[in-house]
Amino acid sequence: MAGIYLHIPFCKKACHYCNFHFSTSLQHRNEMVECLHMEAAMQKGYLEGRPVETIYFGGGTPSILAPAAISGLLNTLKAHYAVSPDAEITLEANPDDLTPATLEGLRTAGINRLSIGIQSFFEEDLRWMNRAHNAQQAEECVRQARAAGFDNFSIDLIYGGPTLSDAHWQQNVARAVELGVPHLSCYALTVEPGTALDHFIQHHKMPAIDPDRAAQHFEMLMRWLEAAGYEHYEISNFALPGKRSRHNSSYWQGKPYLGLGPSAHSFNGTSRQWNVANNALYIQGIRKGSPAFEKEILSPQMALNEYIMISLRTEAGCNLDTVAERFGVEKQRQLHAAGKEFIEKGWMREEGAALRLTREGKFFADGIAAAMFF
Repeated sequence: MAGIYLHIPFCKKACHYCNFHFSTSLQHRNEMVECLHMEAAMQKGYLEGRPVETIYFGGGTPSILAPAAISGLLNTLKAHYAVSPDAEITLEANPDDLTPATLEGLRTAGINRLSIGIQSFFEEDLRWMNRAHNAQQAEECVRQARAAGFDNFSIDLIYGGPTLSDAHWQQNVARAVELGVPHLSCYALTVEPGTALDHFIQHHKMPAIDPDRAAQHFEMLMRWLEAAGYEHYEISNFALPGKRSRHNSSYWQGKPYLGLGPSAHSFNGTSRQWNVANNALYIQGIRKGSPAFEKEILSPQMALNEYIMISLRTEAGCNLDTVAERFGVEKQRQLHAAGKEFIEKGWMREEGAALRLTREGKFFADGIAAAMFF
């Protein structure tokens, strides 16, 4: 089984916190779509005929594209790849793009799951982030998505920002639960180098981010969503039973995937490659028939460390039997020994063959993983 990711590198506005590859100029939108068709054909051998069980349109803002363009891209993928009849096909969308007509068009095109970038239901948060939508659209799009027949969708929420009080964070999460949102991806606001937020903080135009506030919001989030019946199946992801993201889960399970578009990553089990993060250079390379990308072969140590990092973020945890099978019994023994320190601290528990983070341990997931690297 495998997945395909398509990066649509266009946005109406630049969110202050975002460091993903995108452009606010739509000048080359049609050319980009043409090149995605061409790259899909060029790379048809990458997945070696494996059935494609998930397709994900990310960005950027894929909902900027017309449903007809999405439909055309899906038709090209189905022509060149073994797309499963029951494939999960997700499109990231901004609330202001999701009109009833657009939603109906997306359903007709073949999209069966949405990932909606709501971020907050409060106007002051959205203005501070420089989002393109308003609070009214944040709620309306959820109702309209349901009315259009989307019963499988996710929303993004951001916590830890200076405009978000504890009371408003509780109301954000409560509103999502009241609206019956089946999946939530919730992220702590981080300051990425080179972003507008980084610039504003460096020049004292905005206050620095308070990590203690983010930690408090994360603790609240886990408690509230557990009480509401959501499964905390990955550090940042919560789902009602049966509504986990199949595409993102495939990343965490180490399945192969192909990335199409500028900055998109691909993984075939032994190597990783990533396209140039520049629209003009990407288009130029595709037009010439020689895509611009970099590649690295994963050493056994790199692959093991990646498995440790990703698996510890998930509910399933780091499986020691999997480590023995893929990397050897000695690595299994060493990893088991490394975990004892965190078990004694109450940050990790051993259940059968798995090392899993406790609720307290989830606050330190990245640090624990790094400490266990080889």
